[in-house]
Amino acid sequence: MRSVPLYAVIVALALGFAGAWDTTVFAQGAQKSFTEDDLRRFAKAYVDFHRLEDEYLGRINRTQDAKERERLEKEADAKVTQALQKQGFTIDSYKKTFAAVNNSEPLRKKTLKYVEGERKRS
Repeated sequence: MRSVPLYAVIVALALGFAGAWDTTVFAQGAQKSFTEDDLRRFAKAYVDFHRLEDEYLGRINRTQDAKERERLEKEADAKVTQALQKQGFTIDSYKKTFAAVNNSEPLRKKTLKYVEGERKRS
């Protein structure tokens, strides 16, 4: 069985398909309180992910060679994992934070301000 590439998992979250995920992820994430630093780190990880997505997704979709596509997917997965880890996230903790932020209007508004600021710096 072929595993789903990491970038595909995070893209699904970013596109709003998070409802398909286990609801315990949302419940656990929603119970955590977030510091300003947590939200800033999340915003940096979010912006880094989208930068990598822009860099790789087109290349992956354009390639006709299955081995090259797989190589690019693995490379993208490794870079996404590294970007998340740089900000102190695991894949699981990033998904939980994303879900919690996405399901809370005050957190979402605050986080979007940090995301906008981070995009301006990038």
